[in-house]
Amino acid sequence: MVATIEWKNNKVVMLDQSRLPLEVRFIECADYHMVAEGIKKLWIRGAPAIGIAAAMGIALGAQEIKADSFAGFKKQLETVMQVLLSTRPTAVNIRWAVERIKKLLSANKDEPVSRLKQLLIEEANEILQEDIEINKAIGKWGAEFIKDGDTILTHCNAGSLATGGYGTATAPMLIAAKEQGKRIQVIADETRPVLQGARLTAWELMQAGVPVTLITDNTAGALMKKGTINLVIVGTDRTTRNGDVANKIGTYTVAVLCKEHRIPFYVAAPLSSIDFSMKSGELIPIEERGSEEVTTIWGHRVAPEGVNVINLAFDVTPAKYVSAIFTEKGAFKPGDIKKLAKKDADIEALRLKPR
Repeated sequence: MVATIEWKNNKVVMLDQSRLPLEVRFIECADYHMVAEGIKKLWIRGAPAIGIAAAMGIALGAQEIKADSFAGFKKQLETVMQVLLSTRPTAVNIRWAVERIKKLLSANKDEPVSRLKQLLIEEANEILQEDIEINKAIGKWGAEFIKDGDTILTHCNAGSLATGGYGTATAPMLIAAKEQGKRIQVIADETRPVLQGARLTAWELMQAGVPVTLITDNTAGALMKKGTINLVIVGTDRTTRNGDVANKIGTYTVAVLCKEHRIPFYVAAPLSSIDFSMKSGELIPIEERGSEEVTTIWGHRVAPEGVNVINLAFDVTPAKYVSAIFTEKGAFKPGDIKKLAKKDADIEALRLKPR
């Protein structure tokens, strides 16, 4: 499995996903501005992965700070954090990483600045390792809902490339196929306009030896009508406490089709992607990206010059369309997600059993 991101020789090294699958190229980011550029330009993408990138970007920015006092160090680091927070507004993981870093700083405010710089590197690497373990736990719970012989549809890319490793939506598929020996098939939506399904999901599942078939986004409904698809698993960039799910544009369409055809629609969501402070999906800021992603493909124009374009990067699927949410703590009904924020929550009683 190719490493998505790592800290190496005081640089952040990330796989340039914008070039996949034609070229496997790694970019060395020597400063936090380059990390921010990588997030904006989709060298690295996927909510958990950009959360890791943000933590590493903060650690990298910290190394450049010339300050002797905690107050001076923290003030300069706030600028670094704001730059990274501004890169992708829909995904909550960047803010989650920033808040985690702030807690670390507060708990170590009496340490010398040199020690704080080292602690930030250690914390970023710990976030990376934790993410891999979280993904495996999501996969374990989600695999219980996959039967031998199932065909699974997924939209966009929520695999190892979107995380520290192993993936969220693809983790149940990998565990079901590779560890449990279930005979499954995966159907990947191409996911216009940036083609994350075609370029990334299809590529990494083929690398893992999981049978995968690529379709255009508008083929999903026809296959559902034929009875080809047994269930859908997608990832999420932000899930609100009522169970509404923001994910790559087109996810809402898939969820509505699932409702019509009585197909389970599952969401793989690490707790770091759940925004317990936000009441509903209506409040999620939706990123709009440049028109060139729609009017061109790999630099080749496919639309007339000057045409108006709406390029929403994400949409929100209401909780009523979601059958269950897979987290590292188990599978839960969307309406029970808010209860996970309580320290005394009875996790065992809330967990959903497989269909």
